[in-house]
Amino acid sequence: MAKMSFFFLGFVLSAVCILFTSSCCYAETTHDQLHELTHTIQLTSLLPSTFCDSSSKADERKSALKVVHKHGPCFQLNRDNKAKSPVSHEEILRLDQSRVDSIHSRLRSKKQSGSRGGDIQETDAVNIPAKHGSVVGSGNYIVTVGLGTPKKDLSLIFDTGSDLTWTQCQPCLGSCYQQQESIFDPKVSKSYINISCSSALCNSLVSATGNTPRCSLTTCVYGIQYGDSSFSAGYFGRETLTLTSTDVIPNFVFGCGQNNDGLFGGAAGLIGLGRHPISLVSQTAQKYNKIFSYCLPSSSSTTGHLTLGNSGSVSKSVKFTPLSTKFSGSSFYGLDVTGITVGGKKLPISASIFSTSGTIIDSGTVITRLPPTAYSSLKSTFRQLMSKYPTAPALSILDTCYDFSKYTTISVPKISFTFNGGTEVSLDAKGIFYVNKVTQVCLAFAPNGDDSDAATFGNVQQKTLEVVYDVAGGRVGFAPGGCI
Repeated sequence: MAKMSFFFLGFVLSAVCILFTSSCCYAETTHDQLHELTHTIQLTSLLPSTFCDSSSKADERKSALKVVHKHGPCFQLNRDNKAKSPVSHEEILRLDQSRVDSIHSRLRSKKQSGSRGGDIQETDAVNIPAKHGSVVGSGNYIVTVGLGTPKKDLSLIFDTGSDLTWTQCQPCLGSCYQQQESIFDPKVSKSYINISCSSALCNSLVSATGNTPRCSLTTCVYGIQYGDSSFSAGYFGRETLTLTSTDVIPNFVFGCGQNNDGLFGGAAGLIGLGRHPISLVSQTAQKYNKIFSYCLPSSSSTTGHLTLGNSGSVSKSVKFTPLSTKFSGSSFYGLDVTGITVGGKKLPISASIFSTSGTIIDSGTVITRLPPTAYSSLKSTFRQLMSKYPTAPALSILDTCYDFSKYTTISVPKISFTFNGGTEVSLDAKGIFYVNKVTQVCLAFAPNGDDSDAATFGNVQQKTLEVVYDVAGGRVGFAPGGCI
């Protein structure tokens, strides 16, 4: 009877808990749910450091290069130029918008007419016009490679939105900007060869750069201008590219720039990782099977990696989604977004919003851009879940900002993207905010001008993720903890 009464009492108490949602019954469950739905972030972890933590998976991987941010202390030039004023966040975001505008312009141009070029004309390498601005801005992350025989180490920005690889070259017949290393001189390399202006390779520059190449005597002359008005022009040539001590690429096609100017942050040039035949990915297809991966570091004071090929060190937890066919005719890598979740709540966004715009993943765009309809839903839900924190003024294109100066830890709703095939990618805590200062920490998303403009999955959101591009397999994969 006593046992029966105890059982009955337990049953009644359970019923009371169910009816009145007593905190005693749900305290543990609620804590677990909160952990699943939010990030608890130490505020100090969001703030930049003036010291470089250079530990990286690149040291452990075959065919891997260390990745550093061009504005951070891990890039040697920034350590050497401590007196130089850093680039402001407003300027970084302004240039980011220029890049996005350039991407949209390039995609519209491709859709309307494709890339058409005229006859190759005689010119001086210094004065080649590069006026179309049909190539996107230059990106933020840097790797060091060797060029020439004997090899000369050069710091180059890598960019999935660009195809042509180029570096500044001696002699600077027009202008050259300041870079970390001394400028490459093809005359002291035993392996440099000019490419003829009558070759098919020279003609391929039309679709790779948006500009018709020129001819200086018999040598092909390239010209490329970026969306932020940076440019490079010079001879088109072949050279030996050394990625690591065991990864040497002979006869690599690149631009040897003798007239260069722009906002390259001290890098010697750029590595193009797009889908065009002259990109690094295509030129090394036989060696690396059109597979590469990277992890962008959690902050500008830490390092990541760029890995060519499938070295066997790619995380087994990588989840793949097919490359979108919407951008198959361009150099961009497209994704099919099917939904966004904030704090465990799937946003009420029609699938047609994402299918109309399409989405590209881009290593060089800082802030993720969404169709205005999708951004409005994300912003509204995020603000609601962050309502206990004081707001701060907008920062350039970022309109949802907070003042965390009175907090040591904050709770932030988790954000995840769902891609075609049901692949769900949860953003790292560092992939949610863009930090100007402790009194102005902003949601790192912004709206496009129109729902029809291509969305962009930017590099803030990619932080710490292992991002795997299996171009030959037609898919892109994601895994957490890619840099550690």
